[in-house]
This record gives sequence, structure tokens and C-alpha cells, in this order.
Amino acid sequence: MLFDVHTHAFHPKIASKAVAHLNSAYGLACEGDGTIGHLLEQESAVGIEKTVLLCAATAPSQVIPANNYAMELQRSHPEHVLAFGTFHPAYARWGEELDRLERNGIRGIKLHPDFQGFRLDDPRLLPILDACQERFIILMHIGSEGPLESRPSTPYMVARLAATFPRLTFVAAHFGGYRMWEHVLEGLPPSDNLWCDTSSTSPFVSPELLKALLGHFPRERLLFGTDWPLYSPEKEFRRFQEKSGLSDSRMEELMSNALHLFA
Repeated sequence: MLFDVHTHAFHPKIASKAVAHLNSAYGLACEGDGTIGHLLEQESAVGIEKTVLLCAATAPSQVIPANNYAMELQRSHPEHVLAFGTFHPAYARWGEELDRLERNGIRGIKLHPDFQGFRLDDPRLLPILDACQERFIILMHIGSEGPLESRPSTPYMVARLAATFPRLTFVAAHFGGYRMWEHVLEGLPPSDNLWCDTSSTSPFVSPELLKALLGHFPRERLLFGTDWPLYSPEKEFRRFQEKSGLSDSRMEELMSNALHLFA
């Protein structure tokens, strides 16, 4: 079974606005329209059977609506969608919300410190992450540009969290550090509870750096992700394979590794 472990789809009422925001934030033209129908259509065209759908509440008031929509999408597309929920460290009733996510079959939680307005070393996260151990997979956006000390999420922070919570499974998005890949090689060692997804990396790195990242982590702990609607599955597959030099069989392995993550 082939997976795309890093995608986003939005409620039809806000999809066009959300895509416009992504275009502005990242200085690009999204290759998807942000709706679940277009996402699944593009995934199916390249043989991707399971899509991990991510959301992140940018304010405490958005936690419940975001999680409601995640659960709705998973219920309406059970064969193709694994939806991740979200939380915000300023949301007071996080314990009840974790219980609700678990009751509704949500396997993972997405954090995006840069968009959600907190740092990944925020002490408010610690009791929440502790409560997630052996219950959820935590997929985190990691990395940004600017001075290292001012970045809300870094590979070094991920390494500390992975060591602090050995019974919590982490997925570090964007090969462990968007626009920070040299720091990944320096400060994010492999660990038993750490996976990395490949999303939003191949457009920016050289073939040499991509191969170094591939060699840095155990091959079975790497997960294919497109960051749709930013990039289409077809174009991302071709670009990643061309830059990495991976064979068709290695690409299929990369796209199947999530079977072990979700076993």
C-alpha cells in the first residue's frame, strides 16, 4: 500500500482562502485547490491509496472545529484518509480533547509551532505530550528561516523531545527541518521513536544534500509526503526520484514505510 503522509485539505467554504494564504506565506502557486475531492483525485492518479490528512489550530478556539472536520473527513473517506487531529497549548481542556480524538479513532496529532504561535520548547507542551505517549503519533512541522535562536521549531528541539518522551512516536516533517537541513545532519540523530517525512524538501535541496539526508536516517524510518496542496503527488514523485537517484523499487519502499508506522 502506498502512502502520502503529509497533506492538507480544507472545508470547501475556506479552501480557496487557505490556498491563497499558503501561496502568500511560501511564495508559490499551489498545485491543488485545497479540497478533499481534488486531493484524492490526484493521489489516485499516481496509485497512492492512503492519505494522511493534517490540520493545525492556529488559536485555542479552533481546536474543536479543526478536530471535528478531521473526524468528518476520516468518517466520510475511511478507505483512503487517515486524519490527524490537533491541539493548542493554550487550550485548557486538552485532556478531554485527547480522549475525544482517541474515542473517534484518530491516530495522530499535527503541531505547527510556526503557524500556531508557540515554540516547540514551550513548557506547556510537556504534560500534553506526556499524556499522548503510547496513544498518538505526533507529526510536527519543523524549521523556518531566520536566526537560529528565534525559530519556533528546530531539529535540536525535536531531538530533545524524542529523548524526553521515549514512548511517544514523533514524525519530524520536512526531513526534520524545513530550510534547516544542515542542522538536521548536525543535531537530529536517529532514534527508535523518530520518523521523518520527505515533504517540502526536494524543491529546495541539491541532489547531494538530499542523498545525505537519505543516508542520515534508517531507510525504514522515512515517509513519503507531498505537502499537498503545495505540490502535486505526480510532480513531487518525479522530482524526488530525479534528485535522489532512488530506483522505482526504493521509491515504492519509501511510499510503503507508513504501513509499519500505522501497524
